[in-house]
Amino acid sequence: MLSSIPPFALFFLGAIAVAFTKGPVRKVLVLAIPLIGGLNLWFGVEPGVHLQIELLGYTLTPYRADKLSLLFGYLFHIAAFLGFVYALHLGDGTPVGSVASDVGEEDITGDKTAGLQHVSAMLYAGSALGAVFAGDLITLFVFWELLAVTSAFLIWARDSERSYATGFRYLIIHVVSGVLLLSGALMLAHSSGSVAFEHIDLSTAGPGAWILLIAFGIKAGFPLAHNWITDAYPESTPTGTVFLSAFTTKVAVYAIARGFAGADVLIYIGTIMTFFPIFYAVLENDLRRVLGYSMINQIGFMIAGIGIGTGLAVNGAVAHAFADVIFKGLLFMSMGAVMTMTGRTKGTDLGGLYKTMPLTATLCIFGASAISAFPMFSAFVTKSMIMVAAIEEHHYIVWLFMLFASAGVLEHAGIKIPFFAFFAHDSGIRAKEPPKNMLIAMSIGAVLCVLIGVFPMAFYTLLPMEMDYHPYDTTHVLVQLQLLCFGAIGFVTLMKSGIYPDEKRAVHVDAEVLYRKLGPWIVRSVGGAVARIDAYVRSSVMEVVGTALKGANRWHGSMGPLARSWPTGSMVLWVAVLLAAYLVFYLF
Repeated sequence: MLSSIPPFALFFLGAIAVAFTKGPVRKVLVLAIPLIGGLNLWFGVEPGVHLQIELLGYTLTPYRADKLSLLFGYLFHIAAFLGFVYALHLGDGTPVGSVASDVGEEDITGDKTAGLQHVSAMLYAGSALGAVFAGDLITLFVFWELLAVTSAFLIWARDSERSYATGFRYLIIHVVSGVLLLSGALMLAHSSGSVAFEHIDLSTAGPGAWILLIAFGIKAGFPLAHNWITDAYPESTPTGTVFLSAFTTKVAVYAIARGFAGADVLIYIGTIMTFFPIFYAVLENDLRRVLGYSMINQIGFMIAGIGIGTGLAVNGAVAHAFADVIFKGLLFMSMGAVMTMTGRTKGTDLGGLYKTMPLTATLCIFGASAISAFPMFSAFVTKSMIMVAAIEEHHYIVWLFMLFASAGVLEHAGIKIPFFAFFAHDSGIRAKEPPKNMLIAMSIGAVLCVLIGVFPMAFYTLLPMEMDYHPYDTTHVLVQLQLLCFGAIGFVTLMKSGIYPDEKRAVHVDAEVLYRKLGPWIVRSVGGAVARIDAYVRSSVMEVVGTALKGANRWHGSMGPLARSWPTGSMVLWVAVLLAAYLVFYLF
């Protein structure tokens, strides 16, 4: 029975098969594996423990299913299928518009590294599935590190100097997260005697729990640890970024929901995450980097919902994670299509593409409507659960920040992305539509955004906790429509007044300065201090050793007193003296 096989195993075996195939056979494999795995998960896997191993006195559970892990399991199979449909053209030598003239020899589409991307993406998706079905912290750590290693290759597949440097920074940050996870897990195992991955009480579990939360937070993009998202995602290939946006951060959201639901500190961390990326996203010119900041903003809603901890809030957080993978993936796919066909992703270089890329523009607007929480789209029925839960638990200030952040989402993702890419000023670019497989993947994503928004109650049955919530009440619909209308009016007013966009060549200083600038300075400073201390210690030790050797030479050298010949009587005298001294010490 396939149901007894861990979901990740099918993807790992599939990666081996994909590595040794090419052409139509590889295309069939990359589509069949997530499709078969998803159908098996839907029809054949029941909640419960399906695999346990005893190792060194601990019980490891590599395969444990419940409603929370099953929800993310469905999501990751959908994301993998969409990603592979979107990347199906790789290796075909598809023409990519004016890319060659823009970036020289750089393989901006990743076509030359098609096999590497397919295999890495397959292993990456399998690692994400292994993490969400892990029932213990040691198994989680193994897949946590596999997530880091396999996803780094999707960045390096861009095959440029910048992507290599970015990929190594990305890998270092995620390896640090893994080391912290293992450290926290071992500390918790020492104090509790168990490595089971269950709910953890921050107030009683000790420092190991906080270290574990920091490890999860790095992957989730907590403030000051968020810049790997905006650094790495824009440097990957158009197809690689779609996979990157789907798995790593959502595995972290799952882990936080599993381990720390109801932790008050998460309410304030999440609220900060919803708020500060808006300002960077408004200023940013690279549209894929704008989506990176938007991702941090959306994860903030999820983290705050997990922190509130009620059934409605946690359901809202995981439901919004589900919806986010689809609508954010759709937006990344649309920008990837633009990048594939034009070689450009900066808003100031684009515009007017709706004339020759009308389908891509339309599908991008679907994604923008979904992330902006328009009624009848997915975020309208997911994010609202979190905001209603904040009101019910009397977090009024938090709710106000979320309301402001929702308006900011409309500006930077709902309007800015499609407007500057496809409308705005006419850039003169006349790129054609991307390959059909890209359009198919975007179309499926758009349909899912609408289906979730139109049939929310069917979607709610998948959520892990019981609740009674109906999103389409008059108050919610009117408030959201007012927010969207005023947000749009504000954008138009700023545009007409010439205040926005204020196009300037600038470098945005973010928290990454801590590890890209301050980090090397600290390493150099500490290294210099260590070198000076080492030189001083070495010289001091050598001086002491030299003095000791000189003293020994004076006494033991060829002319020293201990090197002379002494008469037997003198030796007997010295033996008697030493014996007498020994007896005196022994007696007293």
